[in-house]
Amino acid sequence: MNIVFVWLVLFVVFLVAELVTAGALVSIWFCVGALVALVAAYFGAAFWLQMTLFFVVSIGLLLGTKPFLKKHLDPKTMATNADRILQNRGIVEEEINNLKGQGAVKIDGKSWTARNIDGEAVIPVNAEVIVVGIEGVKAMVKVMEKETVSE
Repeated sequence: MNIVFVWLVLFVVFLVAELVTAGALVSIWFCVGALVALVAAYFGAAFWLQMTLFFVVSIGLLLGTKPFLKKHLDPKTMATNADRILQNRGIVEEEINNLKGQGAVKIDGKSWTARNIDGEAVIPVNAEVIVVGIEGVKAMVKVMEKETVSE
């Protein structure tokens, strides 16, 4: 069997593996390595040189580009400042009723959809609340404890 054909088959296998994984960058480096080895084989390079080129190119590209691509193409991480409202006080603008799926609070001049962490208790309009968490785009709040003044 002709070694050029073997490198061509490997190139296609790595290419198909990359396409099947929908750009997850799992085999593109080996695809390029196989292509370089295929060209070397076509021009009559010794088998040890073909293998060396395949491994050097594949591993070199893997080590050289994967960290950069992972950092710049990671769609899972999206920086937000939503956590800056944690532990902030707010005023209820729309009655918070978890059973009805309604409620809104004003925090730092911005309106947030809100839910009560204390379950089914309804929080009335103008009540003062504190943000204790964020779930999706909803502020998870609880009613502020009334401070008693001792005389």
